[in-house]
Amino acid sequence: MNKVIIRNISLAAMLVIFLLALSIFRGKVPFGKDQSSFAAQPSTGITRIELSQPGNKITLLKNGQEWTINGDREARKSAVMYICRILTEMKIKSPVSEELFDTVITNRNIRPVIVKVYEGRKLLKSSLVYKTGSNSYGNIMKLSERSSPFIVYLPGYNGEIGSAFTLNELYWQPYTVFNLLPSEIASIDLQYTSDTSSSFTVTHEGGHYSLYGSGNTLSGWDTSRIKRFISYFARIPFEKWSFEAPDSSYKRIETNQPNIILKVRRSDSKEIILSIWDIYAAETGLKDNDRVYARTGDSSSLFIMRYFDVDPVLKKRSYFFTK
Repeated sequence: MNKVIIRNISLAAMLVIFLLALSIFRGKVPFGKDQSSFAAQPSTGITRIELSQPGNKITLLKNGQEWTINGDREARKSAVMYICRILTEMKIKSPVSEELFDTVITNRNIRPVIVKVYEGRKLLKSSLVYKTGSNSYGNIMKLSERSSPFIVYLPGYNGEIGSAFTLNELYWQPYTVFNLLPSEIASIDLQYTSDTSSSFTVTHEGGHYSLYGSGNTLSGWDTSRIKRFISYFARIPFEKWSFEAPDSSYKRIETNQPNIILKVRRSDSKEIILSIWDIYAAETGLKDNDRVYARTGDSSSLFIMRYFDVDPVLKKRSYFFTK
């Protein structure tokens, strides 16, 4: 009987030691239990990302090898791959005190972006991202409303990762102005507002091309150059959105006509209008010779294009004539 009691006491002691060791081990997890990792750990890969705030939601959905925005529009692959890398590799940089959180978040009424990460139907991770300029990583994150806040970063990357958690649909769309085959183009009208003698219109109908300038039909032009010019519209990208362009730039654009207006009418009668303005440095007033501001249609959103990308379609009338 005494042996049984001793054996039970020994087992109980071993259990206590085991639980104590387990508690100590868990206590060594950085920043405490259940708060040591914001990164998702998919078995094969993330298939859905939901970003939401009250009244607004973006769903990035993987369909085969492609990603879509809200299931109906193509998503920009580089943007999705970037946020997937953040979601699977991000780590805690440092804790944030309650006082600091109140100062930079609560008192400024910054509402979080609610992030949910899925693999198939399985919810891998959810978190709250408070986008802020209070640190170089552009964010403070929580795992839930009641959990502790932390500054989170992407190891090996010193940039601001908070900006990737955006509900602006423009950010997620492909950075493409024109993506048209020659057969999809009915006409191209290129107007230089300060040099009308260089402006022209090209029409394409039934395999027949025409060139116009100053309202007149032109002759003597090189057909191969017309065909080459139209082929350049197969892919014309832009560099990035200019969500934070200086107010002076917006005022100048609103009060001045574009330097260049490029109208492309597709064979389905839809029209793409690209307006281009020069960029001037706010500090020096000097013109940027590498980039321009642009926008399409009646949109108020500016984007930045490199001359390297847009230059192939900025031909002048003289281009089509053999010297």
